[in-house]
Amino acid sequence: MKIIVYAIIKNESKFIDRWYNSMKEADDIYVLDTGSTDNTVELLQKLNVHVKQEIIKPWRFDVARNKSLDMVPDDVDICVCTDIDEIFAPGWRQVLEEKFKNANRCRYNYIWSFDKYGNPAVNFYQEKIHTRKGYTWVNPVHEVLKCSLNGEKIVTLDEITLKHYPDSTKSRSSYLPLLELAVREDPNNDRNMHYLGREYMFYGKYDDAITTLKKHLSMPTSTWDEERCASERFISRCYTMLNNLPEALKHALRSISECSTKREPYFETAYVYYLMNNYKASKSYLLMCLNQNNNNKSYINDPACYNGTVEDLLSVCEYYLGNYKTSLKWSKKALKLDPENTRIINNKELISQKIY
Repeated sequence: MKIIVYAIIKNESKFIDRWYNSMKEADDIYVLDTGSTDNTVELLQKLNVHVKQEIIKPWRFDVARNKSLDMVPDDVDICVCTDIDEIFAPGWRQVLEEKFKNANRCRYNYIWSFDKYGNPAVNFYQEKIHTRKGYTWVNPVHEVLKCSLNGEKIVTLDEITLKHYPDSTKSRSSYLPLLELAVREDPNNDRNMHYLGREYMFYGKYDDAITTLKKHLSMPTSTWDEERCASERFISRCYTMLNNLPEALKHALRSISECSTKREPYFETAYVYYLMNNYKASKSYLLMCLNQNNNNKSYINDPACYNGTVEDLLSVCEYYLGNYKTSLKWSKKALKLDPENTRIINNKELISQKIY
């Protein structure tokens, strides 16, 4: 098999060596530079990477991806699209050679973020490995591959893991206008509607977020229960930020009805009750949260449901309810998951003083 990696890049000189060492299992590497002003191009050329420079105006991720894919020769069997802040676990090429046969695209393990202890925080499947023909990138941002083949076959290869180490200094300022453009171009795309509502929430535009997320929930194509649940959770979060806790609670409870097998909606509901000083109800929903074990690979998973935050909040609720021994038990469990959290450490000492 002839396997290549292709990517887009701009001012990423500090990541090039790490990325290249991860990607060099490929036969060739093709990179579209979209306007670097540092020594990115020179560094890539020294590594014998095929580099082409082109400014994309107006900027769109799908256009840039397609132009980078156009650089790839027609005789390539497998195309592997990555970003410069991502690295593969070694051995990925051998897995593709052994198991990609008769497939058009590959679904593989993607660790989008890690917690402060180096454990995966958000982990889901990615699908950016594909055959040379039959694929085009679409959407100005959060771009995805569109297949024009009849009877696309996707193979899932858990043995391949791609790790994401984002540059925290990079701005996301282009995302919101590009998402607004994406929704204008295709107002019936429910995924982009959800993304836009979430982005409004990130920007603190809570009224716009609520309106957009409610629109997402009303769309006939909005059928994925986990994403609908997330829209309800985000609406609840927006109302919380607007100090409208009754509405926040209403939508948190609705999020449970959308997807009752995930921890996230129970945690969202518990947190609203906590803000209402209803510690008994909060405790009840936190325990229901812990009873859910459906931590599947989904980009919608909330790390707070697995990193000790639930146990920490349970400890606080039990403390306010006067159940100090139980509070201490949950505090210790929280510390096992987050052992360097000084606030939980201090809380544990405070709780212990109530008992001994």
